[in-house]
Amino acid sequence: MKRNAVAWGLAWLATAVVLALAGYVIFFVAPRELTMGDIQRIFYFHASSGMLADFAFFISFLGCVGFLASRQPRWDWMAVAAAEVGLAFNTVVLITGPIWAKPVWGVWWTWDPRLTLQFVLELLYVAYLLLRVLMIEPDRRAMISGVFGIFAFLDVPLSYFSIRWWRTLHPQPVIGGGPNAGMDPRMWQVFLLASIGLLALLVLMIRDRYRLEEARWELAEMTAEFEANEQTVEPKEVSR
Repeated sequence: MKRNAVAWGLAWLATAVVLALAGYVIFFVAPRELTMGDIQRIFYFHASSGMLADFAFFISFLGCVGFLASRQPRWDWMAVAAAEVGLAFNTVVLITGPIWAKPVWGVWWTWDPRLTLQFVLELLYVAYLLLRVLMIEPDRRAMISGVFGIFAFLDVPLSYFSIRWWRTLHPQPVIGGGPNAGMDPRMWQVFLLASIGLLALLVLMIRDRYRLEEARWELAEMTAEFEANEQTVEPKEVSR
């Protein structure tokens, strides 16, 4: 147990180092974009956070499907852990997006299909977490939130393909966007470093959140067992 804790502590330390290095190269090494200038540097964390948010929501989707298929609690733990972490990354996307948009588009926000679907995605997963808070009985909570989690994930592919299906104010993708899309090789290297750091952070956060949910379940089981034992114990007569 102690070795495992040390290993995860070192993993957190290594992740912090990679993220610090990514921040340095983003601001001091990556080339300045000719059209947008320095504001484009937000892209490295904005785009990678968006990709990883979708990845976390996909893990949550798998957890929802896994629980409904097996009724095993560990799938529900994975679903809620990934949903919370994905929501945090998606919030980063919604915060950095307007900061980037204002100097480039001239507006903080517009009800563009991509932006709207990304905002709806945020609301859906907030609703998913609220639904879990409002329901007390564990099995019923896991089942209903599992169904809702599958429904919420449907917005992920809609958001991803929206800039390919419709004309939007949001820029066309530079990753997998066709022969005319692309980045300077140095930009690719910086983007890859930032993505690796954020991926490591995402994995560590999901792991720790999963362990927390597991501990909550074990505590609930112990509490229920203790209360059941208390009810079966007959009160002793008081001797005078």
